[in-house]
Amino acid sequence: MTVKTEAARSTLTYSRMRGMVAILIAFMKQRRMGLNDFIQKIANNSYACKHPEVQSILKISQPQEPELMNANPSPPPSPSQQINLGPSSNPHAKPSDFHFLKVIGKGSFGKVLLARHKAEEAFYAVKVLQKKAILKKKEEKHIMSERNVLLKNVKHPFLVGLHFSFQTADKLYFVLDYINGGELFYHLQRERCFLEPRARFYAAEIASALGYLHSLNIVYRDLKPENILLDSQGHIVLTDFGLCKENIEHNGTTSTFCGTPEYLAPEVLHKQPYDRTVDWWCLGAVLYEMLYGLPPFYSRNTAEMYDNILNKPLQLKPNITNSARHLLEGLLQKDRTKRLGAKEDFLEIKNHIFFSLINWDDLINKKITPPFNPNVSGPSDLRHFDPEFTEEPVPNSIGRSPDSILITASVKEAAEAFLGFSYAPPVDSFL
Repeated sequence: MTVKTEAARSTLTYSRMRGMVAILIAFMKQRRMGLNDFIQKIANNSYACKHPEVQSILKISQPQEPELMNANPSPPPSPSQQINLGPSSNPHAKPSDFHFLKVIGKGSFGKVLLARHKAEEAFYAVKVLQKKAILKKKEEKHIMSERNVLLKNVKHPFLVGLHFSFQTADKLYFVLDYINGGELFYHLQRERCFLEPRARFYAAEIASALGYLHSLNIVYRDLKPENILLDSQGHIVLTDFGLCKENIEHNGTTSTFCGTPEYLAPEVLHKQPYDRTVDWWCLGAVLYEMLYGLPPFYSRNTAEMYDNILNKPLQLKPNITNSARHLLEGLLQKDRTKRLGAKEDFLEIKNHIFFSLINWDDLINKKITPPFNPNVSGPSDLRHFDPEFTEEPVPNSIGRSPDSILITASVKEAAEAFLGFSYAPPVDSFL
């Protein structure tokens, strides 16, 4: 069996087609890894590294913020390098307070588990991170940044909430809202693309969340379908704040090279200072993917994709409305000073004709019925989680308390590096 393509004038054998499918599956899994591990992979690929664009991007030796992509991580810091972040706010919380039921996600530093609090009988998503892994890659400041951002987000409907956090000698625990409607990435994989009204609804809720973060002088920096969840009713919930940058004023900039390859804005690839408009570029990329099924400048060849982002004009097929076309052209403007949102931030997005059908007050109060209902039957309904995660056994060590762990010198060092991580909300925050 062969499939012929006139454009390439080549013949694909059945076995080569299977190979392409395998590559796409690998791509889907690779996207979950984030830029950290991805850059390390291409750095070890001699063929990819020969391309001038890749060489340029990999030459990042003196960033102004902590480096996120250290291919040769240093050993854990000595006691003199440790960060004292203040006393613990919640010394009483411990792993044995929970029944850990299922693995529902994985990352570079640990796992996310569905857990039931024994006393409250409430379900939570508990993010469990290994201190030694964080320290090895010098990521403790970014983990603390995630915690700090979570503390500011508790009252926004489209941002995941932190209930409390605590630590043992070797692990950090984020106790988060449990969201089981599935990743936007998961639903896009299944349906390939969305109709425009559905894409508009999701884009509006995402923009509302980003606008709120910007009002707190926080730039999100890692918007992608994997970090966008649906709740049990079908509303958006933005999660994973590890790459957020705090204290970015309206005209402020930062310069760390970070994000996910398919969604990197041109100014980030150019290693130029960038501002909060980087989030509006990412919104454009996600909206494009919702409408067309792939990110706007996607190529399986990473160097080619980077070159596309930097130099290729935006190409829009004619199967979308003029208002959607105009919005995408505004968000995916390569010059950040001319990008939609550059002058008045969220207000420009909010007032765009594409969103003229959205009542923003009703949106933020969740009075608009979502276009898709995940139809989950309850907390134990895991149909929208990847079986790659849920079929994995829950590690026995997840629920062990510090008194059951042999505390070595390195574990003590890790414990001291995260002083002040633990958090319990004030009583009136639940009223």
